[in-house]
Amino acid sequence: MKNLTDTLHDLHAGRVSATQLVQLALIQAKEAGATFISLLEASALEQAHQTDLRRLHRQPLSPFDGVPIAVKDLFDVKGSVTTAGSLMRSAIAPATKDAAVIQNLRRLGMIVIGKTNLSEFAYSGLGLNPGFGTPVAQSDSAYVRAPGGSSSGSAIAVQRGIVTAALGTDTAGSIRVPAAFNGLAGFKSSTARYDLRGVHPLAVTLDSLGPIARTVEDCRLLDSAMRGCLPTQAKPVALDEHCFVVDSEVLNDSKIQSAVAANLRLFVDQLKQRGAQVEWRSVNTVRRTRALISTSGWLGAIEAWALLHTVVEDADAGRMDPRVRSRLLKAKDISIHTHSLLRDARRRLQGEMAQELGDRILLLPTVLHVAPALAALEADDDVFAQVNLDTLAITMVGSLLDMPGVAMPSGIDESGLPTSVLFSSLTGQDDRLLDICCAIEQAL
Repeated sequence: MKNLTDTLHDLHAGRVSATQLVQLALIQAKEAGATFISLLEASALEQAHQTDLRRLHRQPLSPFDGVPIAVKDLFDVKGSVTTAGSLMRSAIAPATKDAAVIQNLRRLGMIVIGKTNLSEFAYSGLGLNPGFGTPVAQSDSAYVRAPGGSSSGSAIAVQRGIVTAALGTDTAGSIRVPAAFNGLAGFKSSTARYDLRGVHPLAVTLDSLGPIARTVEDCRLLDSAMRGCLPTQAKPVALDEHCFVVDSEVLNDSKIQSAVAANLRLFVDQLKQRGAQVEWRSVNTVRRTRALISTSGWLGAIEAWALLHTVVEDADAGRMDPRVRSRLLKAKDISIHTHSLLRDARRRLQGEMAQELGDRILLLPTVLHVAPALAALEADDDVFAQVNLDTLAITMVGSLLDMPGVAMPSGIDESGLPTSVLFSSLTGQDDRLLDICCAIEQAL
């Protein structure tokens, strides 16, 4: 499937109809294993028909009118069950209205074809789901790889070409990681950017939303739609007027794979050739934030326990993914003192990052490694736990500090597996970050 930008052009020119796009997407979705938890076939086809009538009479709701998208099954979509990836919620009543961002998309004519799979309750960076199955990419790799999580199905729906873009959520890396593992672009917003009503929460101070797509430009377009805005051109950006800070300490991390580091360096070299200013140095706030998470725990775990403890301790909790349940149970005994310490430290570190970074853009590897083999994770709980921590080690920093982030492909390793770089800025600078990353994408 073409990217979102090309699809908008094709719809406008009449080279393709919304019905054709939706029919093809539904066929591919049914063939994509565990990528979707549910499909909205009847409503999607009816909406496509209405779009085609509007376009026939030159009255589209917007340039987005007729574009099929996929939505992570944390978003309420009227008439469908919001499972949050858990069998324990499969029998609840369907949503009676759309989540706020879904309402925005519908007003512009975008068509939700289905609800995508995810790690149960969005509580894993690897994307495995023993209840609904684990979505996997189309790949020539000798081993089936983990899709990345928790927005696994959304990423795989784009990677397989079922849709041009999909919605995800990100609390510790859940958009950026699956984008990285699958050679896609992913945008994690500042927490206040979107209206979160109708999105099943995980950690109330860390939850954010965003798109996964084939290009950063497509992410920028879908970001506009999620806020109910018509598409606009990215603001022109001169790369030689911006400074990027590469955290040299992270590149010396013992767990970073050689291809990840090498591809990041090549990416930075290309940036410098286009005139960008680049500083290589240790970023103290990144180091201090990683140390805090390592020694004191994850704020998101405490907030997740507060929201999910009744489910985890329910008599029917044996139906949960045991890895998710055991990790949530570990948060049960975290003290009020530790919770307070983490919240205070978060505010302090946000201030320190503002002083240290200023208007510069932070550049890191999105993940220290490429997508791991799925079989090894399924076979050994200890391996799963360690790889999950390693996978989220970088993205958790931006989540704790509420930094918007854009994950972009940086190359491949010797086996052809994607590597990724992560651009982040201070909270609230989402538009500026997206414009800069679009300029980088165009330049490179």
